[in-house]
Amino acid sequence: MKIKQVPLFLAPMAGVTDLAYRILAKECGADYTITEFTAASGLSRNDAKSWLKVENDEREMPFIPQIFGGIIEEMVTTIKLLQDRADEIDINFGCPAPKVCRNDAGAALLRYPDRIEEMVKSCIAVADVPITVKMRLGTGAGPNTALEIAKRLEKIGVRRICIHGRTLRQRYSGFSDWNQIKEIVNSVTIPVIANGDVIDSKTAENCLTVTGADGLMIGRGAIGNPTIFYRIKRDLGWSTNLAPWGEVGELEARLWCWKRYLELSNEIYGTRHNKNLKRHAISFTKGLSGASSMRVKLHSIKEMKDLGNTVTEFLKQLTENVVISVS
Repeated sequence: MKIKQVPLFLAPMAGVTDLAYRILAKECGADYTITEFTAASGLSRNDAKSWLKVENDEREMPFIPQIFGGIIEEMVTTIKLLQDRADEIDINFGCPAPKVCRNDAGAALLRYPDRIEEMVKSCIAVADVPITVKMRLGTGAGPNTALEIAKRLEKIGVRRICIHGRTLRQRYSGFSDWNQIKEIVNSVTIPVIANGDVIDSKTAENCLTVTGADGLMIGRGAIGNPTIFYRIKRDLGWSTNLAPWGEVGELEARLWCWKRYLELSNEIYGTRHNKNLKRHAISFTKGLSGASSMRVKLHSIKEMKDLGNTVTEFLKQLTENVVISVS
């Protein structure tokens, strides 16, 4: 039975989903992309580094910045500041990072359904664009609160919710509980997006079969692997479009994506430092033959141009070796 087509989302990830990578993901088949999660405290006080995280480009449409914070007034101020450029604004109640949670933000707020409801309601009251929410199942200390919160968010007018099927305590260990996501899908009428453990077309199919979700959000499975969106659509029969990299093997496709990321990075940042380039360089080489020694080499490179060229030559050499071995 053919799986019903649903939208695919690139998850918001700190140090990963910069503007260049989001555009690349769109070119590779992502339907929606979301910015790195950004502190409302920084945006509301006009911190330059914070505002760089929410740069946008018409090729990314719709533009969805994600914000987090524990102070309602800062969140409301940030909504007002962002909505002229945003098509939607996503609020994060899912980040498990200690530095976020110790300030009662991110997933730590899942222990306080009343505070979440008050915060989101206040944001919706001043917003001229739809408000969406991303959250986890709960904190892992006591009963999970995601179902209760989802019902409340639906009542106050949230446009869409995304559920990562883990708790705060789990962080990224164990498995995403798709059955709990299914329970939420069956309990609300607004779209529910499933997140967690989708790494290829097979897991995408399995997740949709179990959850009945209205979309899939892919995080770690898309790091260094933006072709995942194209491959899911192709393998599940959702698209017959030719890939932008043509009819080539997996290594050649990865090389195309890396070179395209460098092009976009150069176009967008110019001479500005791309703080995420080294992380992407390591991600694009991960799991390949010689990746361990390459990772050591990459950590010693200071210049962005040298970093880009090193990874390009590494991937080129691997593709040439494959061609030689096949012939």
